[in-house]
Amino acid sequence: MHPPGAESFGQTAVVWLFDQVPADYRLHGVLRRHPVALSRLARIHVESCLEGARRGYRTARVELRDHLQPHALDQVMNAYFEEGKRTAALLRQVEAVDAALRAQASSGGDGGNVSSGDDGEVSR
Repeated sequence: MHPPGAESFGQTAVVWLFDQVPADYRLHGVLRRHPVALSRLARIHVESCLEGARRGYRTARVELRDHLQPHALDQVMNAYFEEGKRTAALLRQVEAVDAALRAQASSGGDGGNVSSGDDGEVSR
């Protein structure tokens, strides 16, 4: 992704943000045209994923103890722990991109808009 302030920052931020959310988000042209909206949705999505990993970690031992061997349960706990760390780091990155996009829009840059050509947007 190009750095904030670069002319192509918004376009490269959109590409990166779409890589962080479910693929079906690409069906909504408004998210491609308005990076601030996409960054907000991405932030909320990643926050929810992090909460899911935390909840899974908190409840896995109780919910799975009758279904898994202790060594497998330890591996599940480790998977939740590692995913939690990865997702927390991703959330910090998404928050930084979100803040940069908001600052760009507030400063009168492109208003949070990205011009787009034929991007496969679904018409209604």
